[in-house]
Amino acid sequence: VQLVESGGGLVQAGGSLRLSCVASGFTFDDGAIGWFRQAPGKEREGISCISSGDDATYYAGSVSGRFTISKDLAKKTVYLQMDNLKPEDTAVYYCAADDVLMVKNLCRTLSGLDYWGKGIQVTVSS
Repeated sequence: VQLVESGGGLVQAGGSLRLSCVASGFTFDDGAIGWFRQAPGKEREGISCISSGDDATYYAGSVSGRFTISKDLAKKTVYLQMDNLKPEDTAVYYCAADDVLMVKNLCRTLSGLDYWGKGIQVTVSS
């Protein structure tokens, strides 16, 4: 399994970005896939996850109402639409997946996940 993120960059506060994660080799039969981020000097956090087998989703409070996760099974791609971005959203964003963990547990687990992408930088200027 290989997870490859794209779509990051520099944006002004209030702007939008859409991240993509192509999950080559991930079956989307069980488990979940989602987005994590790590800001400088802070711990990595799970911000949004989606179930492989259905459309169940989870959002951390910090992004709820601003970010939307979705998936395209035909393209084996998971998206994170990020709207109304704030400077505190600046971080390296990672895609991660697990063959077993359910959606909420995936987002709340920082170690032992089956697959991780290399990460992509998102910078929000004030």
